[in-house]
Amino acid sequence: MFRRTFFIFFIFVINTYANILQDAIDSSPSGSTLKLSAGIYKGNITIKKPINIVGKEDGVIIEGEGRGNIITIKSSHVKLKNLNITNSGSRLDIMDSAVFINNAKYVDIDNCKIKNSLYGIFLDNVNNSVIQNNTVSSNGEKIGFRGDALRLWFSHNNTIKNNKFIKSRDIVLMRSNDNNISKNYMQECRYAIFTQYSKNITLIDNILKNNAVGIFLEASNDINISSNSIKGDHGAQTSLGIILKAASNIHVEKNIVAECNQALYIDNSPKIRDTKNWILDNKIIFSTRGLNFKNYSVKNVIKRNELFGNMDNIMSDSRIGLTNQNEIESNYWDDYEGFDINKDNIGDTPYKKHLYLDALSFKNHKLGFFYGSAALSMLDFLLKIAPFVQPVLLVEDRKPIFKISH
Repeated sequence: MFRRTFFIFFIFVINTYANILQDAIDSSPSGSTLKLSAGIYKGNITIKKPINIVGKEDGVIIEGEGRGNIITIKSSHVKLKNLNITNSGSRLDIMDSAVFINNAKYVDIDNCKIKNSLYGIFLDNVNNSVIQNNTVSSNGEKIGFRGDALRLWFSHNNTIKNNKFIKSRDIVLMRSNDNNISKNYMQECRYAIFTQYSKNITLIDNILKNNAVGIFLEASNDINISSNSIKGDHGAQTSLGIILKAASNIHVEKNIVAECNQALYIDNSPKIRDTKNWILDNKIIFSTRGLNFKNYSVKNVIKRNELFGNMDNIMSDSRIGLTNQNEIESNYWDDYEGFDINKDNIGDTPYKKHLYLDALSFKNHKLGFFYGSAALSMLDFLLKIAPFVQPVLLVEDRKPIFKISH
C-alpha cells in the first residue's frame, strides 16, 4: 500500500488550536502518517480510517477537554506513537478513557504517556493488536476513584509488553483469550492483573510491586504464570500475591512471591473436572501465609517450591479445603524438623504440618482476630507439647528438600 507522510508544524504559545488534529485526520488519505511537532493538540478526536499518528519529537501533547474519551479509534490498522495523552473525562459509569478502541484489529499503541485520565487504554472487541512501551497512570489518588490502566473486553490475540502501569486501579481481561502479557511493570494498583472468564493467557517476566493483589484469576483456564516477581504492599494487611478462584489448568512456575499477607490463595481450584493446577519451582517467601487453601481445592500439583521466612508456610481456611488430596512433594520447608543422614538432600522423614490452635478457629472464627499475637503463639506451642484437642493433619510432603542448593 502506498503510504503518504504529512508533517504538521505549528508554534504554540498558550492555548491549543481547535480541531486542527481532527481536521488533519479527516483530510488525510487512508494509510497515511501524520508526524506531529511539539505542542498541544486538542483531543476528543475520533479515528475512523487506517492512519498513523506519530510524535516526531518530545513534547507532543494531545489534551482532552476533561470529558469523554481523548482519542477514540474505530478503525483497524491504526498506530499511535510517541504521544503524551492527558485529561480525559472522569465519569466511571461510561468509562471515560484516554484511548478507547472499538471493533478493530492491528492497532499499535507504542511509547505513549497517559496521565490525568480515568481509564487508560480500553480495548473493546479488539484483536491482533499491540500495546507496548507505554506509561499509564490514573487521575485519582484513592483506588476507588481510579479507572483501569488497561481493560480488555472480548479482545483476543493481543500483546501487552514493556509497559508501566502505576497508581491505577486494575489491568483487566474480561472474556478475552489468547493474550500475552510480558515484561510489564505494575505498581500501587488494586489488582495488578485480573482475568475473568478468559483462557489461553501468558503472564511472563512481569514485575508487580506494592499492589493490593498481584494476579487474580477468576473462572479462567489454561493460563501460564511464569518468571514474574510479585511483592506485596508492606502496609496492606490484605495484600495478596496470586489468587486462583475457580481456575483450572493453571501453570504457576518459577515466580518469586514475597512480602504478602497471603502469597498463594487457592480457592475452589481447579474447578473443571479432570483438570489440575501446577505450582512448580516458585519462591514463596517472607509472607504471613505462603500457601492458603479455601473450600474444595484439590488436584493441585505442588512441587519443587521453596517456602521460607513465612509466618505459616501452608494453611487452610476450612476443613473441606484441607490439602491431603493435593499432590505435594519435593518442596523446601524452612520449618521442617527432620534430618538428612544419608546426605541425599531429601528429608529422612516426611514433612508434616498439623493444625493445633488453628483447629479451634474452625469452631470459633473470632480467634482469627488474635492471629499472630504473642498469647496465641504461646498457646499454640503448648498445644504441640500437650494437646488437649485432636490436631488436624494439614499436609504431608513425603520427599521434603532438606536444604536449598543455591
